[in-house]
Amino acid sequence: MDRSRPDEETITAAVALACRAPSVHNTQPWRWRVGDRSVHLYADPSRQLPATDPLGADLLLSCGAALHHLRVALAALGWRAVVHRLPNPAEPEHLAAVEFARREPTDADVAMATAIPHRRTDRRRFSSWELPRPVLDRLAERAVEEGAIAHEVTGTRDLFDIASAIRAAAAVQDADPVYRAEVRWWSGGHAAVDGVPAANAPSGAPRHGDVRLREFPGGVLLDEQADESADDGASLLLLATSSDDRLSVLRAGEAMSAVLLEATAAGLATSPLSQPLEVAETRDRLRVEVLDGISCPQILLRVGWAAFNADPLPPTPRRPLTELIDQWETA
Repeated sequence: MDRSRPDEETITAAVALACRAPSVHNTQPWRWRVGDRSVHLYADPSRQLPATDPLGADLLLSCGAALHHLRVALAALGWRAVVHRLPNPAEPEHLAAVEFARREPTDADVAMATAIPHRRTDRRRFSSWELPRPVLDRLAERAVEEGAIAHEVTGTRDLFDIASAIRAAAAVQDADPVYRAEVRWWSGGHAAVDGVPAANAPSGAPRHGDVRLREFPGGVLLDEQADESADDGASLLLLATSSDDRLSVLRAGEAMSAVLLEATAAGLATSPLSQPLEVAETRDRLRVEVLDGISCPQILLRVGWAAFNADPLPPTPRRPLTELIDQWETA
């Protein structure tokens, strides 16, 4: 047995956990190539959303989240991931090459990996409890470790700017018939292995305070806290990077994964909000008005305590690994 690399069963288990990563509309836009001593992550451009994500930023963020999930899974299984990001400029779809080094898993490694199958995107109203400062600080630390910052959106002005940007982006997208058809295509398929199932999407356009979430047609998820007069104690974190190149977006996806898993391990509910970053005008507005033009916004996260009477959400479907992993070969 070659002990300098994980065996096939270990790598398959790690990739399976990596494929639990969140992705825009649950498109799962990634592929994996497994070789003798490495695992390679590729973007799947056939799963890019032309109307929602014309520049491919959501796709890169999604793949960055899958890459971080892989790193977390490998760490819990006793391997450190040695990652080479964007290793081949001539092959832009090749996002990462991952090699391995032995390491002893820590309790924290196991806790993060355990959070992977428990994480859900929860679009319901959260409870009125605010997050303690130590929890928010820990989430911010996880983002920094991955090369991003987590800007906590506080104050009337910043909250107004965020809410306005979400409404403006929704108006632009909802006016586009191609976008509306695209969202319908990825909504409500009970038997599909991708997309947002009806059971995970609230009916209508969910709105929590001034924050409007994207509507997925056909949603049947009941919101026990649907009373709009009830307080929602969710915190808003705007993840940002120092630049906006492909490497920065990929790293932002890794930071998103790190924050979401840390929050899940702490018993919190989470929901990424990409819509205001998908429209150039509102993305620029957030960069200037919320981040003072200093950094580049990548993804907005709602984090809070789930309502006391909220039923557990079902897991969203995943594509079979046989469709996602290329044949084993030397790499």
